[in-house]
Amino acid sequence: MAVKVYVVYYSMYGHVGKLAEEIKKGASSVEGVEVKVWQVPEILSEEVLGKMGAPPKTDVPIISPQELAEADGILFGFPTRFGMMASQMKAFFDATGGLWREQSLAGKPAGVFYSTGTQGGGQETTPLTAVTQLTHHGMVFVPVGYTFGAKMFDMEKVQGGSPYGAGTFAGDGSRWPSEMELEHAFHQGKYFAGIAKKLKGSSA
Repeated sequence: MAVKVYVVYYSMYGHVGKLAEEIKKGASSVEGVEVKVWQVPEILSEEVLGKMGAPPKTDVPIISPQELAEADGILFGFPTRFGMMASQMKAFFDATGGLWREQSLAGKPAGVFYSTGTQGGGQETTPLTAVTQLTHHGMVFVPVGYTFGAKMFDMEKVQGGSPYGAGTFAGDGSRWPSEMELEHAFHQGKYFAGIAKKLKGSSA
């Protein structure tokens, strides 16, 4: 039976969505892994989104909290808001009370990826504060660590990401994920899927 990995994200302007695409490719490269990409529901009105200059949503399906229980492993992606996850993703986690009550996600591996506006804007605090959500669900946090190798030490270019997970800098919104950031995302997807496969195999 295939290992089900869900990539669940919120993306207002598309930067996190771009990382999600690469993470899916990386996870799909692992034999025996089936990957599905989802968006969480939007909580802002079309009027407000329009004033913020947000583009139309993609056709990626919207997930309900209960559907998380179907996955063997989940990677959550979100932009930062003042050093923490965006309220859309937090609202989604807040709606998982039923899963928490039953501990339906306990023991499942989970990872995170993210986007920030600036270098001091939350590349570490955003994923770090997100770990509390996973902890209350009893999930097993799988950081990417330094498994991406020497590229994580490259000081020649601005690059997002950290040992917590893949990341990008959006700047004023005009900067898109660099080639190296996309490679990091691909690596995280592949690495995470491998861990999820091992965990499912050991519990079979």
